[in-house]
Amino acid sequence: MSRRGTAEKKTAKYDPIYRNRLVNMLVNRILKHGKKALAYKILYRAIKKIHQETKRNPLSVLREAIRKVTPKIAVKARRVSGSTRQVPIEIGSKKGKVLAIRWLLAASRKRPGQDMAFKLSSEFMDASKGSGDAIRKKEETRRMAEANRTFAHFR
Repeated sequence: MSRRGTAEKKTAKYDPIYRNRLVNMLVNRILKHGKKALAYKILYRAIKKIHQETKRNPLSVLREAIRKVTPKIAVKARRVSGSTRQVPIEIGSKKGKVLAIRWLLAASRKRPGQDMAFKLSSEFMDASKGSGDAIRKKEETRRMAEANRTFAHFR
């Protein structure tokens, strides 16, 4: 197989109802054991619940939650002269969005309760207000990077 050609970048697909890439990214991260229809059902119920409680456009609430959770800086373990250091690195917008989605879903899975749609909607609403477990994770990561900024020259 020839490796001389350039690799094609795959563009993210849209979800069938909202025609939004962000919703499709969320569905793909909720997905477990290949059950995409169930993941769509969970997310759409969460979006409906957000709309009922806030009376706002639920996609703007999702965007705002992800924007508030997206980190600008993080730490990465680097091996320097025999010891492992936590080196702060800047994060691009794409990687930051992926981390924000991961943290939001992890925080919603940790919440108490039965219904995943309810947990997901309440985590998104909390994050858009500036509170919640995902926001705490972002602040914790930022604090860790600030504490280790003396190692920034190891990038």
